[in-house]
Amino acid sequence: MSHIAVIAPPFFSHYQALQALGGVLAARGHRVTFFHQPDAAALMRDEALGFVPVGSQTHPVGHLQHVLCRAARPGGPWGVRRVVRDVAASTDMLCSTLPATFDAHGITAVLADQMEAAGAIVAAGTGRPWVSVACAVPINPDPDVPPPYLGWGYDDSAWGRHRNRGGVRVARWIMAPHDAVLAKHARAFGLPVRRGLEAWLSPHGQISQGTASFDFPRAQPPAGLRYVGCLHGGPTAHADLPARDARPLVFASFGTMQGGRFDTFRRVARACRSLGVQLWVAHCGGLDGAQAAALRAEGADWVTDFVPQAAVLAQAHAVVTHAGLNTVLESLCAGVPLLTLPMAFDQPGVAARVAYRGAGLRADPQWSSIGALRGALERLLTDPAFAERAALLGADVRAAGGATAAADVVEAALRRHPRHVPASARPEASRMGAPAQGAMEGVYL
Repeated sequence: MSHIAVIAPPFFSHYQALQALGGVLAARGHRVTFFHQPDAAALMRDEALGFVPVGSQTHPVGHLQHVLCRAARPGGPWGVRRVVRDVAASTDMLCSTLPATFDAHGITAVLADQMEAAGAIVAAGTGRPWVSVACAVPINPDPDVPPPYLGWGYDDSAWGRHRNRGGVRVARWIMAPHDAVLAKHARAFGLPVRRGLEAWLSPHGQISQGTASFDFPRAQPPAGLRYVGCLHGGPTAHADLPARDARPLVFASFGTMQGGRFDTFRRVARACRSLGVQLWVAHCGGLDGAQAAALRAEGADWVTDFVPQAAVLAQAHAVVTHAGLNTVLESLCAGVPLLTLPMAFDQPGVAARVAYRGAGLRADPQWSSIGALRGALERLLTDPAFAERAALLGADVRAAGGATAAADVVEAALRRHPRHVPASARPEASRMGAPAQGAMEGVYL
């Protein structure tokens, strides 16, 4: 069987999804190992999967927390550029350390998160097959679809396509430091220089969380992309929960990186109190005890760090979320409409899809007043069309196959590609463990 490396950004939601896929592959007899900076080991939950730290000289213990704080609240344009430089430094570290590390651990294939191009570049440069995984909104380009980090609605008119092209041009400027790192390592491996993360999607197999019915319509459906629904199905929906009364229940969570948004939680609590509904807040460790007590005083019935989310969703009548894809897909599976407050990353794109598909509403996390939040929640709770549409989309998510279907895609890619030959056994390999330039034929199509 294969020894599969997993390369992904060190974010909880990405590791959660990829560990679900890795667990299925491990159960089928494959060996699965995650590689990243030492701090990422804390994200591992499945003992059947391995973790190998790399890059401790440039990314020592304690480094990741500073990066995550900047990513969660980048600020203005210059703050965004700082986040891009952080991402570029991580990609540079991985591209520099992984070739020799892969050889030392006998890696034969790679699962490469779409948002971390190092997995794809090193796989292509060392002759290993790889499968691209979209844990967030897929970045596969399409003229009708806005970039996923923008909250633009769907518009397939000539104006809409023109606007999308403009968004891509701005993104190219913002991502220039990262593109420079990609170009440097592509040249070192003898690969063509390609700009952008989307240029490094796998020709062997591609997996995306979500469904075609949730995504925007695409003029050019991505060849080889398989929508599999939600990779991480969440815990059982039968966990014991505190007793509640007959009033509607609103569940609010902003994920692990945005869980410290106290002011936003407070406005949600006040809106729920004015509506006379119950509120459960899960802050994922982002609030301290005094802040949790303040939210209870403002109207929240329960304030906890983490919750058995599937169990809470099974009882919820509406969800207030940062529009993280995992939470959105699990809410759809439960047939619960959403009020999205997108804050960073692909969350604006996820929120735009929720609104376009009629499964919820979108509001600004910083500027929406208590009255605006109350009005949006009242619509979600009184208009059954939102819950009906969420349930229809959720049925598609459940039917898509999840981690089992994703594992099938990975194994099919491995069967189609010849077994990787370690660099030590390839006389044409360079000092970096890359094949000679001609050896790339048939590997990157």
